[in-house]
Amino acid sequence: MMENAVPQTEVRPSGVDIDELVELAAAGLVPMFNAHEGLFCCRVKRTSRGLEQEGVSRRYTMISLLGLHRLEAAGFSCPLAVRPVLNGLLRDLGPVSSLGDLGLLLWLCASAAPDRLPEVVSKVDVKRDLRRFEEVRSQRTMELAWFLTGLANASLALPRSAPDLENLALAIYRLLRKNQGPYGAFGHLAPDKSLAGRFRGRIGSFADQVYPIYALTRFATAYGIEPPLAMALRCAKAVCKLQGPQGQWWWQYDSRSGTIFQRYPVFSVHQDGMGPMALLELGEAVGTDFSGPVYKGLQWVGGDNELACEMRDMRLRVIWRSVENGSRHWNRLRSVGRLLGATRSVDSADGLRINFECRPYHLGWLLYAFAGRSAAVRAAHSLQSLVM
Repeated sequence: MMENAVPQTEVRPSGVDIDELVELAAAGLVPMFNAHEGLFCCRVKRTSRGLEQEGVSRRYTMISLLGLHRLEAAGFSCPLAVRPVLNGLLRDLGPVSSLGDLGLLLWLCASAAPDRLPEVVSKVDVKRDLRRFEEVRSQRTMELAWFLTGLANASLALPRSAPDLENLALAIYRLLRKNQGPYGAFGHLAPDKSLAGRFRGRIGSFADQVYPIYALTRFATAYGIEPPLAMALRCAKAVCKLQGPQGQWWWQYDSRSGTIFQRYPVFSVHQDGMGPMALLELGEAVGTDFSGPVYKGLQWVGGDNELACEMRDMRLRVIWRSVENGSRHWNRLRSVGRLLGATRSVDSADGLRINFECRPYHLGWLLYAFAGRSAAVRAAHSLQSLVM
């Protein structure tokens, strides 16, 4: 499937309406855009004065633009013009010093501005020694996956450049492959490349699972090879097997044992953005139906969660970030204790609370996952009404 094609998979409705989610995400990105900087903010937080913006982020801007472009490609009216913001990013490529950000930029250009791809590849010298990137030296899973996705989508967008990028993509694929454990889950980074790797390399976040699933699927599509799909399917089945009783996509996984390492926080973006994006893309590629776990995860956002609380605020046009327990510092201490064997508990559901902030990349991934699929939902509903 070409990157810009609108997915035709028929999806089943859940307690959360897909159209409403798409409309909320599109509208919610507007107040998150900092027009003066030409970038999206880092986050908005609920305060006594209402929502307040904090900072700006090139990374979050790229992800937001990916979602908005998917919205345009699906035939919806886009609340913000994608191309001018992208042109602003491309005017200054100096800040692109991260392998992950480079991958996102290639991914975005392949989707929204394939005519600019040769310029980007030339300016940032994509094929130069990869060891200059710290993420390559430590073999960080998420960043490797983003870069692999960018290379694969660039090859699909510009087939004549595919041979030049294929060897590079194969090298990244081989690095990523090393981080997958025997039960399918990925660790966070290579366990033998650093002290951090030896200490916690085997522990991968949910992001370390879904981005490889998506990247391996796109890589297999771009170069017509099957083994990456098998890897992606193993990982997808592993996380689906461990999905919580209310559809929770848990926070961290032990790639060595194939078990949950830490459950909380549960992030809304995992439930309605990143998880669906990866699983639905893989499902279409291999003919496997992941709609059950995907829509069970959506119901968590709609209020079928530990706090029986709706995570969407339609008035403020946000989806609250997470359900968490305790401070970030305390969670880190608990993680260290588990790594050292001081405790075996994967953490408690006591003292849970909502983190009342929202980040633009959340809404971007939601649009990327579902903008092309909401039309299929409407068609399914229309057909059902005719039959009845």
